[in-house]
Amino acid sequence: MTVLPILAPLSGEVVPVTAVPDPVFSQKMMGEGVAIRPLPQVQPVLAPVSGKIVKLFKTGHAFALVGEVGALEVLVHVGLETVGLKGEGFKVLCGESEEVEAGQPIVEVDIPRLLALDKDPITPVVFIGRNQVETLDFTPGSVQAGMPLCRVTLHK
Repeated sequence: MTVLPILAPLSGEVVPVTAVPDPVFSQKMMGEGVAIRPLPQVQPVLAPVSGKIVKLFKTGHAFALVGEVGALEVLVHVGLETVGLKGEGFKVLCGESEEVEAGQPIVEVDIPRLLALDKDPITPVVFIGRNQVETLDFTPGSVQAGMPLCRVTLHK
């Protein structure tokens, strides 16, 4: 049994993914996960695991990694309906196909700008690989970027 610690990509409040006001995430259509309501400040969005960036939207609002351990697929989606901002409020710091370490900044996000543009900055962290995650453990409450967000147990 493989248990992986997942790091928080942002500082803020940890909430269940079912609390995300978007059915694609709250109904777990994309997969199991958790979400963060980020603190209203400019902050880097960190890699939750070490691995390879397999998708990095040029707008900077989302990226997906495949982890070194267990090939765990992780999607970090900053805010809801943020793709429509066409990159406003985001600064991309890495490139697609790059190998990254857990805790490495991938993009920078201006949360106050998202709020000013009337976008919900809630950030789902979702495990998008089909049937990869057996269990997910997390504690709701405050979290600092780069600190443990949750633990996933992978299927054998």
